[in-house]
Amino acid sequence: MSSPSVPPSPAVRPPAPGRLPAPETASQDPAVARQRAVLFVIVAAYLMVGVDSTVVNVALPDIQRDLGFGATGLSWVLNSYTLAFGGLLLLGGRVGDIVGRRRTLVAGVLLFAVSSLLGGLAGEGGLLLAARACQGVGAALVTPNTLALLTTHFPEGPRRHHALGVYSSMAGIGASVGLVLGGMLTSWASWRWALLINVPIGAGVAALLPRFVSETPRHAGRFDLPGALTGTAGTTALVYGFLRAAQQGWGDTLTLLGFSAAASLLIGFVLVESRAAAPVVPPRLLADRDRAGGYAIVLLLPAGMFGAFYFLTLFTQQVLDYSPLRAGFAFLPMTLAMFTVLRFVPRLLGRLGPRPVLLCGTALLVGAATWLWRLRADDGYAAGLLGPLLLIGLGMGLSFVPLNVTVLARIGAREAGSASGLLQTLQWLGGTLGLAVLVTVYGTSARHATGSPEQILATGAAHAFGIGALVSLAALLVAALVLTGGRPTAGAGRVTGTAAAASATGSGPDAGGGAPAGRAPGTGPADSGPGSGAAAGPEPGPSPAAAGPDAS
Repeated sequence: MSSPSVPPSPAVRPPAPGRLPAPETASQDPAVARQRAVLFVIVAAYLMVGVDSTVVNVALPDIQRDLGFGATGLSWVLNSYTLAFGGLLLLGGRVGDIVGRRRTLVAGVLLFAVSSLLGGLAGEGGLLLAARACQGVGAALVTPNTLALLTTHFPEGPRRHHALGVYSSMAGIGASVGLVLGGMLTSWASWRWALLINVPIGAGVAALLPRFVSETPRHAGRFDLPGALTGTAGTTALVYGFLRAAQQGWGDTLTLLGFSAAASLLIGFVLVESRAAAPVVPPRLLADRDRAGGYAIVLLLPAGMFGAFYFLTLFTQQVLDYSPLRAGFAFLPMTLAMFTVLRFVPRLLGRLGPRPVLLCGTALLVGAATWLWRLRADDGYAAGLLGPLLLIGLGMGLSFVPLNVTVLARIGAREAGSASGLLQTLQWLGGTLGLAVLVTVYGTSARHATGSPEQILATGAAHAFGIGALVSLAALLVAALVLTGGRPTAGAGRVTGTAAAASATGSGPDAGGGAPAGRAPGTGPADSGPGSGAAAGPEPGPSPAAAGPDAS
């Protein structure tokens, strides 16, 4: 007699590649639930910094009225933050390697929150600028260590890819949300809340980090503190010289002293780096022609773009008489254009290679700056701003991913963290120096302009946009004449995703040649263990700089 047949149990289908298990499955797995908590806390820390990079922009006119800044002095509200952030970014990652990444991240979040509180309560301009500089120091401790902690808490495979995709997408989301959120807070409450909102967020993140995020092992090493300090101080003195020239002229004593101090400090930086055992900027990174050219473009492109955002913010509110909220929404076409084109960039890289895509992107940015060069006070939004904003969004989307691929191509795994960290540092410093130069052009033009305040602002901004067009043209010439091009190898897709995450997050903690940030063509697998200093593993997934299907 045959035994009764047992109905077969339904097949259990594994989760699709790149996805976490379904919620009902994940909820039954404490390890997955904990990973989600880790991802939430780390992303919240990074999003706080990402939002702050733009949330203050639309509040600038209100800050100027309340604290009595001049047009050139107002730029220090941005520069004091970006100088500290960009100048100390590589050092911040190195601190995490040596003293522990969770410990460094908690310290950075608390410093950022306390600095935001002091800035929100500031009654004079000097205190606000000091608070913004301290915010930049906190951000330099937060940004590289968030990504490093993410890679150590998510094992190699689909879960890490998903986590890196969520994390890196926060860069674009944070910048866009910052513009709108800053407009809402400034319109409905006060510009001070654009800073004070970081206090409860920072306190909550700092409390949750020790509960869910494990500490990483410490690694022996030394800080290149002299290199970081001389580089940051030299850049600050150079920015001060330009802004002082805009206010008092090129023959002013303090202007000349600023440029002299900058020259001395930057020469000292070169000497320190040439003798340091673990330099902030390893000289070997600049030995490759394409990488050196890519770094030059990374320095030049933000130099024109930061100034565009600064002057367009003033133009929309002081010439077009937009509210801060409406001014924030005025930038959304640029964001939408950037995210739209990013869906297709990986495919273009796979078919054409990085050089043609980069040439197209930089050409669009030159066109946008040239269009803004013709800006007049009687131009409306549709006629004067909408077209350039769309070109900026398209140009940025087509430029920065190929740049990341170019910088990280043909680089060893142990140097990938340093290479991506230097890329992010140059982006911030280029933007800061470019803003200082364009504000100097604006101030010089405004001193000799006549007419209403709106006409003077529009005239000065148009001259600044003209110089920005020349800077973008210089980037285009470097791309055309220095980069050798070359079609992507089979590993180009991996570089695209990794480079995008690295650029969006400012990774690269290992200034001394520590753990890798990912995998470059022709190298071995990236180190993904606890000592990993940046994003490891292939294809982290969609990001603001590499959305859509991969090039490979």
